[in-house]
Amino acid sequence: MLIETYELEKRFGKVVAIDHASVRIEHGELYTLLGPSGCGKTTFLRAIAGFDLPDSGIIRFDGVDVTTVPAHKRNAGMVFQNYALWPHMSVSENIAFGLRIRRVPQQEIRRKVEEVLRMVHLEGLESRTPHQLSGGQQQRIAVARALVISPRVLLFDEPLSNLDAKLRLEMRAEIKRIQRDLGITTVYVTHDQEEAMSISDRIAIMNTGKIMQIGSPMDIYFRPQNAFVADFIGQGTFLKGKVATTDRTIKIELDTGGFVEAVPSDLLNPPKGGDQVLVAIRPENFHTGEHGDNRFDCEVYHVSFLGKNQRVMAKMRDTTLIIEAPPEAEFQVGEKMTVWSEAEKTLAIRI
Repeated sequence: MLIETYELEKRFGKVVAIDHASVRIEHGELYTLLGPSGCGKTTFLRAIAGFDLPDSGIIRFDGVDVTTVPAHKRNAGMVFQNYALWPHMSVSENIAFGLRIRRVPQQEIRRKVEEVLRMVHLEGLESRTPHQLSGGQQQRIAVARALVISPRVLLFDEPLSNLDAKLRLEMRAEIKRIQRDLGITTVYVTHDQEEAMSISDRIAIMNTGKIMQIGSPMDIYFRPQNAFVADFIGQGTFLKGKVATTDRTIKIELDTGGFVEAVPSDLLNPPKGGDQVLVAIRPENFHTGEHGDNRFDCEVYHVSFLGKNQRVMAKMRDTTLIIEAPPEAEFQVGEKMTVWSEAEKTLAIRI
């Protein structure tokens, strides 16, 4: 199903939860609303579901205006953060609840419940109650309950936030597998950047009710369109400066002194001479051995061993550099070091 919103706005008193947000979610796409707590992403999801009516704007499902259509008539399957399972009901009764209120025949209910239990790999647990299940099993039951009604769209509101780290990884893969196998349009809300990057076809970054950028995970990570997105997604080193010259690359005079060369993050609207910019360098784009276009002399103040690599924090005047280094490299706190970055992997973002 194709989902479109046009200039959607929702206020709670003086707080603007959704600020004229327009998106187009393609059929069969897993589309994630990502942003910090309080940015409006859950309100946006609830507006799509029909739980919160917008103050203005339009929501369309396959071209049909559903802005004021009640939630129970939108045929959307919702998976909540707290699972929202009935504690006194068995697994099969929880899953069948939506079918029963739709007055589906008992034989058809039994068939559909068995079908979705196979889909989420929980056959044989029909008679258990939620308190007899692990967190991961409860989450799968919540997904099964949403799927059993054959929804036009599947909606997830921070579904993995109550699970431990290892189980979150497993459930990410399961959710993506189910969504891909069914080809169902899915809108997913999370504040976890890694989670969003790992499962999404496209991501909409939100802040204070506004859509800051929409793109694929690679677009968002490698080409952030503004300072908020660059800082919110992943980690990085950020240096303020002013554009001195523009040619094949942009030459920037840093506020801390010296010059660096960079490429525009926004290729359609690159910075011009005299513009104030934010220079962004991802940790993996620093080099400790080979020379590059931009040199940074700094002093190590913290080293974290992460198994596959090391994360080195170093000071350059009043600026912190975040550097990714090989796991076998040796660093000492207080050690002077020089790192380099290539101009093609150093981004200039207009501010």
